Amino acid sequence: MFNENKLWRDRAGGRMKDLGRYLRYIFNGHIVIVLLFLIGTAAFYYQEWIKTLSPNFPAALVIAILIGIIVTYSPVYNFLLEADKVFLLPLEERLKGYFLRSGFASLVFQGYILLLVLAVLMPINAHVSDNGFGSFIPFLLVLLLIKAWNLAANWKIQFYVETSVQRWDFLVRYLINTVFTYLMFKQANLFILIVIGIIMVFYYYSFHIRTTKMGLKWDLLIDAEEKRMASFYRLANLFTDVPKLKDTVKRRKYLDLFIGKIPFLQEKTYLYLFARTFLRSSDYLGLFVRLTVIGSLAIYFISFGIGQLVLTILFVYLTGFQLLPLWNHHQNKLWVDLYPVSQRDKTVSFHFLLMMILVVQSCIFALLILIKGEWFYSLLVLGAGLVFSYLFVYFYSKGRLKK
Repeated sequence: MFNENKLWRDRAGGRMKDLGRYLRYIFNGHIVIVLLFLIGTAAFYYQEWIKTLSPNFPAALVIAILIGIIVTYSPVYNFLLEADKVFLLPLEERLKGYFLRSGFASLVFQGYILLLVLAVLMPINAHVSDNGFGSFIPFLLVLLLIKAWNLAANWKIQFYVETSVQRWDFLVRYLINTVFTYLMFKQANLFILIVIGIIMVFYYYSFHIRTTKMGLKWDLLIDAEEKRMASFYRLANLFTDVPKLKDTVKRRKYLDLFIGKIPFLQEKTYLYLFARTFLRSSDYLGLFVRLTVIGSLAIYFISFGIGQLVLTILFVYLTGFQLLPLWNHHQNKLWVDLYPVSQRDKTVSFHFLLMMILVVQSCIFALLILIKGEWFYSLLVLGAGLVFSYLFVYFYSKGRLKK
């Protein structure tokens, strides 16, 4: 006898157990200390930045744009597996409760993210308006209702195969969410907000009617779920081996100019291998780009003075620490062991590449500070970044790679 409640409990429980196992590795050791320092530093400079805002600062518009993104992106975590397209397809009509529970679980998780984002943005609104923090709870409750609407609407859009329908839906919902949030923070007339709410209801109802006779697109649902889990597994793989992770490699021909500068020598074999792996693998190059962009924005817009130095060291550490798995990237490939290259050459090559990556990142941070006109702190950040990179690569990383 098929029991959809038991199926959902098993799937959701297994997924939570899987996530919890890897989260213990992610939030363990030095990374927690670094994150605490990073959050503390960002919070301090964020408060200092808020104090500089004038009463004319468009707080409602900025908050609406950011909140609009959070509430519009509303995937339903369905916990489906590859085999479900065969074994659960005949039971599609009996899975309404299963997907309803998945939608509620998605609302709880994404609602928590929405709570954190709103808590971060509310001080801006409190600084430039007379509302203070008294409207936090009412705003949160309304935004949770909007989030639920977005989850329901996004689920109905999943019945369409055409990507153009999904793109237009995302754009329309984002505009509705942003306008509603903006008017809410501007304390617009309640009648206007109710009208927009009615439009939301009719928007969902129109897709509900159109998809009544449509079937679930199992391939799309399973593919979306696998992509979400692959993103998490790539993050977890930076801290421990993840057997379920599938490597993603891209050609990136435009980056071959960096590979071409490596001498064609036997002792440079591993340097070539590590460099090509770094440039072609989305895990490593994407990580470097993301951390560099986030660090650049934090250093340029949020911090000042000695805080720029602290953030530089933190982001260089985060980058270096999360690039250490590159050392073992090819450990399960037997053909690598056939290289007539000594272990020392491998170690030297890895340290050299890691040092170059961290030096480039330090130079980018220093250049941004120089653009701000703070030449003294620019030199200080550059020197500190180079020294810290050297200590991290040739002292700290050696101990980590031996474990």
